[in-house]
Amino acid sequence: MIIRSKAPLRISFCGGGTDISPYMEEHGGVVLSATIDKCAYGSLRLRDDSLVQVHSLDYDLIANYHLDAKLEYDGELDLVKAVINNLNGLSKTGLDFFIHSDAPPGSGLGSSSTMVVALIGLLRHWHHLPLTNYEIARIAYKIEREELGIAGGMQDQYAATFGGFNFIEFGANAVVVNPLRIERATLNELEYSLLLVYTGRTRLSSNIIKSQVLSYESRELSVLEAMDEIKHITVEMKNALLQSHLQDFGSLLHQAWINKKKMAKQITTPEIDALYAAARQHGALGGKILGAGGGGYLLLMCEFGTKHLVAAALEGLGAEAVDFHFVRHGLQTWEVNS
Repeated sequence: MIIRSKAPLRISFCGGGTDISPYMEEHGGVVLSATIDKCAYGSLRLRDDSLVQVHSLDYDLIANYHLDAKLEYDGELDLVKAVINNLNGLSKTGLDFFIHSDAPPGSGLGSSSTMVVALIGLLRHWHHLPLTNYEIARIAYKIEREELGIAGGMQDQYAATFGGFNFIEFGANAVVVNPLRIERATLNELEYSLLLVYTGRTRLSSNIIKSQVLSYESRELSVLEAMDEIKHITVEMKNALLQSHLQDFGSLLHQAWINKKKMAKQITTPEIDALYAAARQHGALGGKILGAGGGGYLLLMCEFGTKHLVAAALEGLGAEAVDFHFVRHGLQTWEVNS
C-alpha cells in the first residue's frame, strides 16, 4: 500500500507579517489569501525493516535514518524528521518517503510549510489520527516555528490545510479561518487580471522576518504604523472582493506593497523595484512580492488589455510569467494499491 498526500500552495494578497509574534499576540493579525493549483506532494510506503528513507526531489537528495531513537536535527531534511518525531509515536515500522513541490523553497508561496502539512497528512492517514484541520495546522506551526525555530508566521499552515479563499484572523489564543463567499464572476475576473511572475531568485525568508521582528520589538514607529496600516488594508481588500470592486482591490494591493516595504529593508531589492516599476508603467494597478520578500514570485493585478504587455515587459527584464488557477481544496490524502 502507498499513501499519497497533496496540499496547495497559496497566494497571500495582504496581511503577511501581522501573523508573526509578537505583533500577532499584542495587536491581532489578519491575512487575506487563496490557494492555487501548485502543490506540495508526499508519498509514504511501508518497509519490512526499521529504516526511514527520504527521497527529496526538490533537493535531489536521498537520505536514510533509523527509527531506533529520536531523529536528530542537523539541517538535513529536518522538517521531515520533525514530523516523524511528533506523529509516528513508538512505531518502528520502516518508512519510505518521496516528496516534491511545484515551487522551490524560498519562493514566497509557502512551500516549506505546505510540505509539512502534506507530511502530517501522510502519517495522520496511516495511523488513523483523529486530527481536525485546526489541529493539523497548529501542529505544523509548532513543528516549524517552535520545535525547529524557523522564523515565520502562521498563515501558510492554515492556508495549506483548509484551502480556498480565506480571511484568517490570528490572536494570542485562537486562529479563525473565515472562508469567503465570493461571486464566481468576481473570482474569474480576478484570476484573469492577475499575473504571477517568477523573479528568478529565491531567498531565505527567516532572515527577513527576523529583521522585521527586531524592528517591531525596537518599537520603530515607521514599522509599527506600516503593520497597522497593512492590517487595515487587508480588511478593505476583503470587503472590495466581497462587493466585486476589483478596481479598488488593485489600488489597495499597491498601497499594501508600499507599506510592506517599510517593514524591513530586505523585503525589496533594486531588481524587484525595477520589475515593479516596469509593471506599473505597462498597466499594472498594483502588486507585491509574495511571502517575506527579497525574491521569489511577484504578483501583479493588471488593467484590462494590459496583462500581456506587463508580462512581455517583465520577461524582457529576465522574469518568467507562470500560469495558475485558484483551487478550493486543502490537504488531501488517499491510498494506492502497490
